[in-house]
Amino acid sequence: MYPTRPRSALRTAVVWEVLREALERRSAELGRPVLEVVDTGGGTGNFAVPVARLGHRVTVVDPSPDALFALERRAAEAGVTELVRAVQGDTQTLPDLVPAGSVDAVLCHGVLEVVDDPAEALGNLVGTLGEGGLVSLLAANRNGAVLARAVAGQFTEARTALDAADGRWGTGDPMPRRFTGEQLDGLAAAAGLRVTSVHGIRVFADLVPGVLVDTEPGALDALLKLELAAAEQPAFHAVATQLHLLAEAI
Repeated sequence: MYPTRPRSALRTAVVWEVLREALERRSAELGRPVLEVVDTGGGTGNFAVPVARLGHRVTVVDPSPDALFALERRAAEAGVTELVRAVQGDTQTLPDLVPAGSVDAVLCHGVLEVVDDPAEALGNLVGTLGEGGLVSLLAANRNGAVLARAVAGQFTEARTALDAADGRWGTGDPMPRRFTGEQLDGLAAAAGLRVTSVHGIRVFADLVPGVLVDTEPGALDALLKLELAAAEQPAFHAVATQLHLLAEAI
């Protein structure tokens, strides 16, 4: 079961499948059916609630009280209130909110793009993990933004994003920072993580006209299957909108 509605599943299906299988493996390795999971920047519970529905305990750390209120309501509707804990905070305050070494898995989705110091943020996340703990890391891909701007006819912006250290296409770019695969690998290694898999997220979904997906019979399902198949192939990683890394604490 995907954590979002069918149309939105194009953005989340690959990550969800990888994460679900990884949690299942980790649970089997530890011999525990219930894992301790932290979802930093988890907001309204797009992933936290589905993870809780798998039976795991999830602590969502987010700076927005409104998002956490929506999370609690969503958890109640899903019948997993006792498995979801909402905590106001961020990656800087995480060491004060979650005991070191107490967590089996951490979700870091769309966080490194907006924090002041990605290396420090990832280090704080890893500090909460026990040995062999999992990290699900999802971040915006610079090369995907270059392709998207070029396809939209914004060639100067595409070149700017290609050359910029932060991967931004200009002052009007709403994304504070994007990464290459090499940069994410470097951050993971510096934080004491071993990357076990990389998937390209939204390889085609952001390039295909929405009207085609919404009106053509079977198009959504076919595109979703294509995304799932292409995500694992390294050749497509460079052009994906996002990159998903699954890693474990060394």
